[in-house]
Parts: sequence; structure tokens; C-alpha cells
Amino acid sequence: MTSPTAEAHFVDDRLARRNAFLLAAAQALGGAITSITIATGGLTGFYLLGPDKSLATLPVTTMVLGTACGTVPAALLMRRIGRRPGFMIGSLVGAAGGIAACLAILYGSFLLFALATWFTGLSTAFVQQYRFAATDTASAVFRPKAISWVLAGGILAGVIGPQTVIWTRDLFSPIQFAGAFLAQAGLCLIAMTILAFVSIPKPKISDDRTKGRPLTQILSETRIAIAVLCGVVSYALMSLVMTAAPLAMVQCGLSADNAALGIQWHVIAMFAPSFFTGNLIARFGRETITAIGLALLATSGIVALTGLTLGHFWLALILLGLGWNFGFIGATAMLTDAHRPEERARVQAANDLCVFGFVAIASFSSGKILNVAGWGMVNWALFPVIALALAALSWLVLTGRHRTA
Repeated sequence: MTSPTAEAHFVDDRLARRNAFLLAAAQALGGAITSITIATGGLTGFYLLGPDKSLATLPVTTMVLGTACGTVPAALLMRRIGRRPGFMIGSLVGAAGGIAACLAILYGSFLLFALATWFTGLSTAFVQQYRFAATDTASAVFRPKAISWVLAGGILAGVIGPQTVIWTRDLFSPIQFAGAFLAQAGLCLIAMTILAFVSIPKPKISDDRTKGRPLTQILSETRIAIAVLCGVVSYALMSLVMTAAPLAMVQCGLSADNAALGIQWHVIAMFAPSFFTGNLIARFGRETITAIGLALLATSGIVALTGLTLGHFWLALILLGLGWNFGFIGATAMLTDAHRPEERARVQAANDLCVFGFVAIASFSSGKILNVAGWGMVNWALFPVIALALAALSWLVLTGRHRTA
């Protein structure tokens, strides 16, 4: 006979499974809007701008800035009104951004298009909370699986976004890509409908006032500083190359559809290894996996520099995604191992601020570098930064300072 405790545990996880499934479906749709902007943002900017094309990737940068600006407000809003209404508002913002982007393209306004992608980024800040929300009603045993389900939705998002571009970019022909952003609005509205069925109780406000060490003291600790450095390098360099890649492919005579499919395989490579990256970290160590990720980013640059065929672009983008996965997740694991529990919120917030700040700079710089010096220079820029991160990581390990205190 099943005990009441076991039965309650089963009921709780049944709710958690339902929520995780719904959030994974919403991730597949809501997460696809990022792929749409990455695949077409630079190309659209190129078409909308005048003779000076150096700002072509600005719409991708404004999307990143929107995500950075929305991370804290999204968390605070959901803390006040709950997960479900917060997520639905986020989807509505994404739909508004898609409609605004479509109108901007139809009217030929580059500035309005960049503003519209900022709202897309703001919506993405809510999407990034899905994996955390999936654990809210889960038992300790089911939490890793709940996160994996949502990550699986991320893989589908990498397919849905580029395929949406391919099927809808000529909807308003001869004006390209306006249809893709109108479709973005549709994806967000479908995701909002799915999110209406999520059932997560509002969290209780914690009265814990424990602050731990001052933030400046925490960030000056060697292990934390190098973990943040590796996370910034992994994410920013990935963004530098990824943002420029679709525009570079079209400039090399490849089609916009080929560029969209390249981003598709890149995003799949970013998320697919997540199912076993944790096991690799547990077996080989955080620093080792982070170093492998940085090495894969460098390998991506080498492949990109050896040729301009479709195969070279796609292979470079796949390696870039794998490098991001190992490098960024490894660096994140290094960070979580280096601070005290009561310092978690402040350290993670400071880390995210550093990461997204440099990602915004990288995505903005990629268009400038591509326009002035070409695709080759975009990839040459990887090597000195990766060398710096690998040197710092090697020093950390050789001096034994990576060990938990």
C-alpha cells in the first residue's frame, strides 16, 4: 500500500512533469524568436542601411541589450505576480516586438527595427527563466530532468526559428524578412496560450537578510575572477562570430536560406550537449571542460579561416556552438563552486551583468570588423582572447587555487 508521503510525492512530481512539458513547448516557440533575429537581424540591417553598412549587426546588439535590461525586472515582476502571468506578459512583449519589426522593415526604418529587436530581447529575458520555473514544483529527484526537458525545448527552438525564416521571409516579397518577424509574433502568441496552462504557486518572500562578504571582495577572489573571465570569453566570442556569420555567408555568395540553416545547426550544437555536459564535468573537472570549450572555439576560428564554402561555414558554426556549451557551462560550474550559498544571488547577478555587457559589445563590434576588415579578421580576433583565458585557467590549476576551500 502506498504511504501518504509517497503518494504526495507522486502528485507533486506529476504536476512538475506537466509544468516541465508545457514550459518545454513554450521554450521551443518562445526561444525560436532569438534564432530568427540572429539569422536575419544582420541581413535586414544591411538592407535597411545606406552606403555605410558598419552598423548592420546593431539590431542583434539591441536584442542582447534588451535581454540584459530585462533579466532583473522579469525576475522581480514574477516574484510579485507569479510565474504564469509574468511569462504571458513576456510572450506578449515578444509578439509586440515581432509586429514592430515587421512594420519597420516594410517602412524601411532601421532605427525602428533596432528598437523592435530590443523588445525581442526583453521577451527573451522571460524565456530564460523557464528552466528555473520548471524546478519550482519538482522534487529534488526530478529537478535535473525538468531542466533537461526545457533544454530539449531549446534544441527545438534552434530548428523552429531558422525554418520559420525559410518559410516566411518572402511573405511580403519583394521586401525580404518582414514575414519572418510577423511569424515571430505568431510564435509568441502560441507560446502565451501554452503558458496559460502552467500551474506554479507564487513564491513566499524570504526574510533571510544574510549578506555574506562584500561584492568587491568576492569578485576579487582569484577563482571567481577567472571563472567570470572564462564565461565572458566563451559567450562574447561566440556572439562575435555568430552575429557576423549570416551576413558573411551572403556576402560570399551563399543564400539567406543557407545562412539560416547554418544558425540552426549552430543553435542545436549549443544546446544538445547539455544533456551530458554535467556528467563530463563530474568526471573530468570544471576547469578541464572549460579548457576544451575554449579550444573548440579556437578550432572553429581555424576552420573558418581555411575556406569560404558552405561546409566551412557550417562546420565552424557547429564547433562554435559546442565550444560555447563546454566553455560557458564549465565556467558557470566553476563560479557556483567558488562562492558561499548566501552570496549566490549577488554573484550570479554580477556575472550575468559582465557576460551580457561584453556580449553586447561583441555583437556590435562584429559588424564593424566584418565591414572594415572582413570575415577573416572576425575569426583572427578569437585567438589572443582565448590565449589569455587559457593562460589564466592554466595558472589557476597549476597553482592549485582551483580547489574548493
